Amino acid sequence: MVSSFKASIQNDDNLAKYGPFRGEGQGRILQRFPEKDWEDSPFPQGIELFCQPSGWQLVPERQPASFFVAVLTDINSDRHYCACFTFWEGLDNPQLQAEASEVDEADEVLAVVQPAQVFAPKSLVLVSRLDHTEVFRNCLGLIYTVHVDGLTVPLETVVGNLLTCIIPIAGGSQRTITLGAGDRQVIQTPIDDSLPVSGSTVAQLFRQLGIVNVLYLFCAALTEHKILFLSSSYQRLTDACRGLLAIMFPLKYSFTYVPILPGKLLEVLSTPTPFIIGVNSFFRSETQELLDVIIADLDGGTVTTPECVHISLLPEPLLQQTQTVLSMVLDPELEIADHAFPPLSTQPSALKIQDKEIRGVFLWLFARLFQGYRWCLHIIRIHPEPVIRFHKAAFLGQRSLTEEDFLMKVLDGMAFAGFVSERGPPYRATDLFDDLVANHVERIRQEEACPHKVMNHVKELAEQLFRNENPYPAVAMHKVQRPSERSQNMAQKQSPFPALDDVAVQLFIDHAASKLKTAPPVVKAEVKGMVPSGPPLGENGNVMANSARRLEVVRNCITYLFENKMLEAKKLMPAVLRALKGRAARVCLTQELNQHVLQNRAVLDDQQFDCIVRMMNCTLQDCSHIDEQGIAAALLPLVTAFCRKMGAGTTQFAYSCVQEHMVWTTMQFWEAMFYSDVQNHIRALYLETDEGEQEISALDLASEQSRLWPTLSKEMQTERVQKEESTVFSQAIHYANRMSYLLLPLDTSKNRLLRTTGLADVESVSNSYVTNSIAGSMAESYDTESGFEEAESSDVANSVVRFINRFVDKVCNESGVTNEHLKALHTMIPDIVQMHIETLDAVHRESKRMPPTQKSKLLRPTLLPGEELVMDGMRVHLIPDGREEATGLMGGPPLLPAEGAIFLTTYRLIFKGTPHDPLVGEKVVTRSFPIASLTKEKRISVNLAIDHYIQEGLQLRSCTFQLMKIAFDEEVASDLAEVFKKHMHKLRYPQHVQGTFAFTVGQCSKMVVEHKTKDKNQSLKTLSKNLVKTAKRTIGRQHVTKKKYSPPTWENRSSFQSELDEDVISVSEEADQSSLTLSSTMRSSDRQTMSNVVERACCRDYQRLGLGTLSSSLTRSKNEPFRISTVNRMYTVCRSYPGLLIVPQSIPDTTIQRICRCYRQNRFPVVCWRNPRTKAVLLRSAGLHAKGVVGFFKSPNTPSTGPSQADSTSLEQEKYLQAIISSMPSYSESSGRNTLSGFTSTHMSTSGKWSSIRGSGRLSAYNPDVGTRLAVKESPQPNGGPSEALFLRQQKAYLYIIGDKAQLKGGKQDSFQQWEVVPIEVCDVRQVKNSFKKLMKACVPTSLTPEHNVSFLRCLEESEWMLHKVLQVSVLVVALLDSGSSVMVSLEDGWDVTTQVVSLVQLLSDPYYRTFDGFRLLVEKEWLSFGHRFSHRGAQTLGSQSSGFTPVFLQFLDCVHQIHLQFPMEFEFSQYYLKFLAYHYVSNRFRTFLLDSDYERIELGVLYEEKGERKSPQVCKSVWDYIDRLNKKTPVFYNYMFSPEDEEVLRPYTFNSNLKVWDFYMEETLSEGPSYDWELRGRQERVAEETPEKADSGGPKSQRHIVWPCYDSLSKAVPDAITKLLQDLQSLEAELGLTSEKWKDTWDKIKTAQRTEAKLESKVRSTGSSLLMSSNLSHQRRSQRVYLQESAGGSSINLTLDCEATATSTPVAGRPSTSTLYREGAGHVFLFGHCLNTSILFKKGAMLKPWKPRWFVLDKTKHQLRYYESRQDKECKGVIDLADVESVLAGTSAMGAPKNIEEKAFFDLKTTKRVYNFCAQDSLNAQLWMDSVQSCLSDA
Repeated sequence: MVSSFKASIQNDDNLAKYGPFRGEGQGRILQRFPEKDWEDSPFPQGIELFCQPSGWQLVPERQPASFFVAVLTDINSDRHYCACFTFWEGLDNPQLQAEASEVDEADEVLAVVQPAQVFAPKSLVLVSRLDHTEVFRNCLGLIYTVHVDGLTVPLETVVGNLLTCIIPIAGGSQRTITLGAGDRQVIQTPIDDSLPVSGSTVAQLFRQLGIVNVLYLFCAALTEHKILFLSSSYQRLTDACRGLLAIMFPLKYSFTYVPILPGKLLEVLSTPTPFIIGVNSFFRSETQELLDVIIADLDGGTVTTPECVHISLLPEPLLQQTQTVLSMVLDPELEIADHAFPPLSTQPSALKIQDKEIRGVFLWLFARLFQGYRWCLHIIRIHPEPVIRFHKAAFLGQRSLTEEDFLMKVLDGMAFAGFVSERGPPYRATDLFDDLVANHVERIRQEEACPHKVMNHVKELAEQLFRNENPYPAVAMHKVQRPSERSQNMAQKQSPFPALDDVAVQLFIDHAASKLKTAPPVVKAEVKGMVPSGPPLGENGNVMANSARRLEVVRNCITYLFENKMLEAKKLMPAVLRALKGRAARVCLTQELNQHVLQNRAVLDDQQFDCIVRMMNCTLQDCSHIDEQGIAAALLPLVTAFCRKMGAGTTQFAYSCVQEHMVWTTMQFWEAMFYSDVQNHIRALYLETDEGEQEISALDLASEQSRLWPTLSKEMQTERVQKEESTVFSQAIHYANRMSYLLLPLDTSKNRLLRTTGLADVESVSNSYVTNSIAGSMAESYDTESGFEEAESSDVANSVVRFINRFVDKVCNESGVTNEHLKALHTMIPDIVQMHIETLDAVHRESKRMPPTQKSKLLRPTLLPGEELVMDGMRVHLIPDGREEATGLMGGPPLLPAEGAIFLTTYRLIFKGTPHDPLVGEKVVTRSFPIASLTKEKRISVNLAIDHYIQEGLQLRSCTFQLMKIAFDEEVASDLAEVFKKHMHKLRYPQHVQGTFAFTVGQCSKMVVEHKTKDKNQSLKTLSKNLVKTAKRTIGRQHVTKKKYSPPTWENRSSFQSELDEDVISVSEEADQSSLTLSSTMRSSDRQTMSNVVERACCRDYQRLGLGTLSSSLTRSKNEPFRISTVNRMYTVCRSYPGLLIVPQSIPDTTIQRICRCYRQNRFPVVCWRNPRTKAVLLRSAGLHAKGVVGFFKSPNTPSTGPSQADSTSLEQEKYLQAIISSMPSYSESSGRNTLSGFTSTHMSTSGKWSSIRGSGRLSAYNPDVGTRLAVKESPQPNGGPSEALFLRQQKAYLYIIGDKAQLKGGKQDSFQQWEVVPIEVCDVRQVKNSFKKLMKACVPTSLTPEHNVSFLRCLEESEWMLHKVLQVSVLVVALLDSGSSVMVSLEDGWDVTTQVVSLVQLLSDPYYRTFDGFRLLVEKEWLSFGHRFSHRGAQTLGSQSSGFTPVFLQFLDCVHQIHLQFPMEFEFSQYYLKFLAYHYVSNRFRTFLLDSDYERIELGVLYEEKGERKSPQVCKSVWDYIDRLNKKTPVFYNYMFSPEDEEVLRPYTFNSNLKVWDFYMEETLSEGPSYDWELRGRQERVAEETPEKADSGGPKSQRHIVWPCYDSLSKAVPDAITKLLQDLQSLEAELGLTSEKWKDTWDKIKTAQRTEAKLESKVRSTGSSLLMSSNLSHQRRSQRVYLQESAGGSSINLTLDCEATATSTPVAGRPSTSTLYREGAGHVFLFGHCLNTSILFKKGAMLKPWKPRWFVLDKTKHQLRYYESRQDKECKGVIDLADVESVLAGTSAMGAPKNIEEKAFFDLKTTKRVYNFCAQDSLNAQLWMDSVQSCLSDA
């Protein structure tokens, strides 16, 4: 035990400078013994910092003596234990002495009373390489006692004896020592020094932090994170660190380890490397800023982890089992806490025993983690020292632990690398862990599920650990003196610790040293032996679900191949390729191929070679980069064996065709393979020729050789070292060749390998000194490089040479290859690579001459009229994405991957090809989308099991919910792929909207077409020119020149006037537009403009609603409350509004021009709809402009010198709103106020942004609630709106203003109740954009996830596609309008959410908008005329590319779809109509949805172009015209269930649970692509019809047709009944040569006839219901709801009842609503084509019950006989299933039967369960019933 002793004390001079008790001094060494360093134990520098870690300070009171042990680590990683014993000595206050001469008489009272004496610390430190804490404490305490108590023993003697104690490191010996002061101590050394000595520190650590926290720290330490302990006790810090290291055994911590860190060195905590450090909690505040440090507070028992740190925990079930056993050790009472008769004593073990039990649990844990590790050790050198490497991939693969993050990190860590180098050698001393892993693995495996058996095992291990630390339990008593109490009390008078006599101490040391030289050396007998390997790792082949049949298929296919039965082999190939997904089949393949290799060579013909290569590629494609299953390792010798002969004497080997796999570019794989081969050769080197010894493993052989090594002569030793070195060298050459085979591509001019993999500089093990948190981020940044560096700057040969050089350097340095050999290798490698390149060139030349592999013929797509090819087809492969249907995973053969071509046209991007799978090879796969809908393009890496090479992939995503993942074939040149991308980008984002397909369609030369247009449609161009000219004069030229639309505010208009001088258009005729009247200034061109404007959708709708008319003289009637204003006829007031606007009659145009300034984009409030019943109006506007808000809502305290412009504007706006309110009948009828002139200025200027809308004091307490209800998902009303009782109360406002919550904060109560503001939260466009991206990824994922359904629903929820919010606001507005209040929607810029809300409100309120004409008019009016920015939101041009795609209109269509689902009878159009619009509003096929406003459309001359002559009638410019044409031909857009109620107001449910995912987002038709371009559909059908005629020569054909999801069009393959009948009718008429009638005429005739028949028969009470509907009408009015009968049951039933009552449509007086009709049951309606018998029958009850009359309904479709209490009853009382009926017979009268009924009126129905007795009104009726039932039975 080599020790040194020193005393240290602070420097008083330094300390005095810092003041008495605040400053910090510096310690200095007073004496040290020995004075010169011993050779094996240098004196640690800076030890004075560790004696007082919190700093050297003086204190006013004496502190008790303290003791702790600090641990220092030297440069050789050896630990030194510094025991510090500190006591306090008094000295005169240095500050008082310094100040004595300066004190005046005036300073009698000092600010701080200074004590006369202060106390300074002095430390005795013992430094040792051994850790015996208690012995150190006793020895230093004894020295202090001798000094304090004044014992007669000289201190020099005690110190000298202490320094000359010799203690063995280990061996289980017992040594008694004495320091010559009457003391005696017994030191026990541990039996085995490899096992850590922990005392009770582990148990204490668990008591302080608890099980979960310590396990957390344990995992963090093993995965190389930073750990910091905090405690106010230094000794506890040391004990905690020692305890954590003890449970990590057998791994040793190799990073920074400082149990006590001084305050002056706290910057060490910022080191990037992992550490375990302890710091006094005094410095807690300075540790709070550490971002990647896990902090364990020992005093508080907490562990804090920063957010950026992720700890990988133990894998389950190991973690749970470990926690259970630890709980049994630490808290044995827990298990029996619930027992009725618990044992009398269940106390936990003593602390020292408990400590060993916990360590036993961790030994058991490591034995489970590392079991079988020795079978994955590669021995690559035995002599002179064993060199061992661990095969991580094999270990993980054989243990099936490749997904375990924790184990991966541990195996990659420094601690495990040390474990391998320490425990890898096969011949060494063994310890407890070696025994556990070798001999107890089977026991552990059997007992792991039984905690009690595990506990018994743990106790056995604990006993061995305890015996190791305490070999002699019955030890003699220690005798060590302590300071007497008297001496401690007399401490004030103690003399300072004296300086010792250096000479006396040195004499002791010299005397002991001379004795040591003469004494015989004590040699510890180290017992070495062979380390047992334990049971081998079990192969987990049983985990893979490979049946014997699959393996048989693989064997048969290979047999057929080598027997040249190629036809049979090819038949089996698809099955083989599927089977090779499993590991067992892959292993089987390598074994079978091995049998056909003779003398390292197997020559094949071309077909055999192709098949073998294909199987190899399929086997390798699922291999991970580290090849944990060993498949690539098994194939490596085979790829250099199989070959084929080519012309000119060249041979092509299989390796040239299987290079496209990541595993070949992974350094770890090559190292593992190299070491494996070296081990085999080294083993062969030492194996005897005797066959009996062939079974011996390499490790056992190495162990035996290591044992014999000392007995060999020098020559023999040298010879063996040289032989091993030569073996490694020869293998390095061999691997340099092998690597060049697999890294050099066949065509060395293509640098494709580097491009896809980068041959990254990856080390074999990431034993990095950087912590995981930083390493993770670094790894991400490296990944993003994706290997593009070097790809162009250097050629393939140099890159491969560098890669092989790195490999050779690494393995040769580790294997001990001499420098000469290493230099020779470096010289050789470029030659090897160059030679191989030359060979490959010859092979490549020959391969080009060979006939190419037969590839499928490229199919041509069908194009639209006017659509032209931009780039001809390029051969590509369509790769599967995240949709399962096409991949065959959901049943059926896989349609993808498919091979075909990608075509780029002026309109679309089209893929057309055939599936790879030969079973569906005759199918055609088509996937296409409009080029204008492309939203994202991304490069991807591709891995496909096909014959030929794939160079790169491209992922294209469309906002029509299409995803195309394509991989370019090898025949496509890379530069061609780049050209394709450039063309695609150019077409997607044209410079101007005139470059889109809608404008360029059918134009071969733009200039020619433009000239023709000019000549033939002069009036149209004149109109455009005049409009633009007038607009330019007024608003400046910026509107014309700027691409992005941002109209100037009125305040800035003057600045634009200065620019007018530069304009090319003359401005000499400028006049004040606001002062001109309409008739006086209207020129002929303007009148033509107005006549066109009048015919627009807006005007037509205004006239329909009675909101105003325009006479021929364009004068207005004064009697109407509203008028059509032409103030915006030249688009000068608001460029994004239509030319004609509805405003209050009393408001002049000049006022409008002023008030528009307050609103964003000048979009002031205008009327867009009026409720025909309540006469309430719906207005729309933008939110208030920021600048307008300031002046408009001034504070009441603002001083005002006079009426400003802002005040007048505010007043005019107030008058504007008042004029709207005055126009309402409910207001004019009331006797209340009808003017605002009497308002005081206080009322006019209440604080709050919206409060100066005079009288907005109704921002009452419930207003924010309205907004809240609209913002949150729940609502008190079942349909999502506010409850009527609360909202539509008696005192309602005349006008509600729906505004953005963000702008409407703060409002005061006011006594005036004119209007009210409802603040709501709406989604801005950024949220819609992000939400849409997430929705696309959810509906069309890029790759398959393990739990597709779960992840789909989760992604759908996370997308937050906020339909419910828009619907909730709309339902609220509908309720307000219906109650008689007007509503103004004033949100954002007024062209997104505002448009959605007002459109939905009109759709819900007005049945007209639910027809074809009405919906078209609604979209044209609210979306097109009112300036929704279609071009900008759709990113249709280059200028709007950066804004991204924001589908506001798609959200609206989705909302309509949701309403359509809930009210299927209220819409004339079908769901397909909505999908059609959703597809074509982004397709750019039509001009309808281009540009951002009517102004822009007029500017381009497209607004009124329908009036001019069309150049090509087949090219339709308007989507509405196209729909009209198509609707005449086919009923695809029509809804057969259309049966509206007059004036019905719809109130849909708006909960998220009521909304369904639109199938537009999910459906796909791979047979023909999207079905929204009908010309293509017709052409494809014609082609399909022509083809079978040619082949119609076979026998009888099956009528069976398989309909595949995602491939066939369901509506086409299985049309609904009515469509099918109409089609059959048309085909029959065609066959008879009759002129086919239009489907609509036929339909109307049938409906009319059916109604007439229904009236005559009086079978149906409702005359308005649709008579041609599916008989399954039990879904009532709402297709989603079930009717619950009124009941006094639970509140939930009543709630549903309310929901049914309030959320249905509003019936018209005197007529039952269709909701009622729906509920009356399907039996009440006479349905066309399904004749139902209905009447009253008497039915005999069961078991003596009387006869009762019931309303019976015979449903032929459902095959049921249902009965009700009465005809009006809504609920069915019983059902007789006709499938159970055996017969129907005439019956006889029975007891209790109705009287006065003839005998033949009775009949019986016999079922399998019972006989039913019925009685009809008469015999005729009875016979009719019997015939009807019999007819149903016959049909079935």
